[in-house]
Amino acid sequence: MNIPIENIYYLLCYVWNNLEEREQVPVAAGKCGTPLELLARILINGSKVLLKRGIDHNYCETEGEVNGVKGKLLLTDTFKKNLFIHQRTCCRYDEFSANILSNRIWISTLRQLIATESLHTSLKEELIFLVRMLPPVTPLRITLRHFEQVQFNRNNRLYKFVLNVCRLIHENLLPIEESGGYRFIDFTRDERKMAVLFEAFVRNFYQLEQRKYSVCRERLNWHFTVSDKYDYQYLPKMITDITLENEEKKIIIDTKYYKQTLATNFDVEKIHSANLYQLFSYLMNPKEDSEKARQATGILLYPTIDKEYNLSYFYQQHPIYIKTINLNTHWTCIAERLQEIIHI
Repeated sequence: MNIPIENIYYLLCYVWNNLEEREQVPVAAGKCGTPLELLARILINGSKVLLKRGIDHNYCETEGEVNGVKGKLLLTDTFKKNLFIHQRTCCRYDEFSANILSNRIWISTLRQLIATESLHTSLKEELIFLVRMLPPVTPLRITLRHFEQVQFNRNNRLYKFVLNVCRLIHENLLPIEESGGYRFIDFTRDERKMAVLFEAFVRNFYQLEQRKYSVCRERLNWHFTVSDKYDYQYLPKMITDITLENEEKKIIIDTKYYKQTLATNFDVEKIHSANLYQLFSYLMNPKEDSEKARQATGILLYPTIDKEYNLSYFYQQHPIYIKTINLNTHWTCIAERLQEIIHI
């Protein structure tokens, strides 16, 4: 599924919940030919904004040789190096520095991009120029855990946007042992990764762009009768992708992502049966016994880049819809289509 680069950018901004930051970091996505070029351009422009605003500093624990004593004296190391005769000591102390985790992730990612195959030379030159302007920090062998350790606040929201870009780059870079460089894997061609992004995009879109319903992921319980409560632990968890709810109505949306929207059986298009069974399970096992739960609407939502589907069915009191969003249209059309889907 070849989604236009402009729409990938909008999709990612909703996934990250960084719409304000998107306006602060202008990117002409149409000039980027690939997802890698798009992410590199976002990171370059975001880095320029951070440089203009001022890079974050904080107190970092440091060990080193100093004149006199500073912080905590490391007596053993001082004696080993025979520093007293030079009126110096080894100490551990806090230093106000740019060598904080967020900067180390950011600058290490810039360096990784410079060493990435297939990135256009002009972008690499911009990245090299940027790195030369940034303060020296300790190189970091980035892991996913590092991203979880960074704390954000109102004053460094733009850092969150930049580090979201860094994380997506990190998740799709493969080291090349022979050259010491990296190869970028196009995440838009990976159905599993795009399924996660598509779900988060739709959920965050409804959280931000409508006020009629509350939006959440809902944990449901199987309505089974068992002779031994111990047997419950073997049942799979049942959590909706998106639940929209107000005092009168409940809508359960299950998002799916396939290169081919519907399954083909002997050249006849059919809804993916497992998807329909899953949505059916959500509707048949409501969290509470109420009128709106007994009449809850179920929607299977697929992305497409060509043919649109608007299928509707009923089971007892449950309306069930199969809907698609054409990701190959202008962004305003995508937004209008998402609004239209829940006005049922």
